[in-house]
Amino acid sequence: MKGERGGFRPLRRKQLLVGLGDDAYKSKHKLHDPTRCPRCSASFHAGRWTWDAAPRGAHEQLCPACHRIEDRFPAGYVTLAGEYFRGHRDEILGLVKNCEKKEKVEHPLQRIMAIEDAAGGVLVTTTDVHLARNIAEHVHDACKGSLVFHYSKEDNLLRATWKR
Repeated sequence: MKGERGGFRPLRRKQLLVGLGDDAYKSKHKLHDPTRCPRCSASFHAGRWTWDAAPRGAHEQLCPACHRIEDRFPAGYVTLAGEYFRGHRDEILGLVKNCEKKEKVEHPLQRIMAIEDAAGGVLVTTTDVHLARNIAEHVHDACKGSLVFHYSKEDNLLRATWKR
């Protein structure tokens, strides 16, 4: 397909995440109900992961987010760079952390894995493509600049690059 490189293709915001591919970290079989993650204490009940306390004796299994973190295999990459970023680094990273905090309350599988220095900025890795998209859009909405998304449906992987 024209415009594709290495399985990634650029997308417009409205096209993003329509018809997500399979996620290897989502369970292929039905989980015991309830299930508790021994690492983060999230619980699976009624078909979804929440922060509700699991009852005593619940089945234990790593949640998909903790599994990704253990494997060091992010689903989302957000690159933040540019002269404006360097001058407002602390404020922008505050936006990033607040976005995660807000999302994580309702969606326990949406977490930041790491924030690492990269050439001219930082690289934020996430356990979920939706969180990566939300972080990138949140920074873009607050600070303007340019924002480009590349999504690999085959790998269920999002790369977002914001620069100003």
